[in-house]
Amino acid sequence: VLYDGLCPICVTEIRFLQFLQRNQPGKVDFVDISLPGYDGGKFKDISYEMAMEEMHVIDEKDEVHRGIPAFAVMYGAVGLGWLGRFMTWSPVRPFMDQSYAIFARNRLKWTGRAEECTTGRCEKK
Repeated sequence: VLYDGLCPICVTEIRFLQFLQRNQPGKVDFVDISLPGYDGGKFKDISYEMAMEEMHVIDEKDEVHRGIPAFAVMYGAVGLGWLGRFMTWSPVRPFMDQSYAIFARNRLKWTGRAEECTTGRCEKK
């Protein structure tokens, strides 16, 4: 799971997911893309910029999932498969895609980092 460790909303969710997998440590690797050493070459060539645009998850088959499908894979891996199935269920999926697109477009602004994210790494001052 590639996540933005400087996004308080994202970090809250990741901490919850880490808590859910506490009895299976290491089952899901959570990779903070905001750390200076992040190298997309190690993660299916998913650059920092690509990872900042939307959620990316690389599954056990080495397949990349983005957006809502990424959440479904991530939730399934920590025991919340029912939530992932609900999010991708055809009557709900269009709403989830639109809602996530709005969040992804605005999360930097909503977390106070819009000004810092015009180029390079995004850090709240």
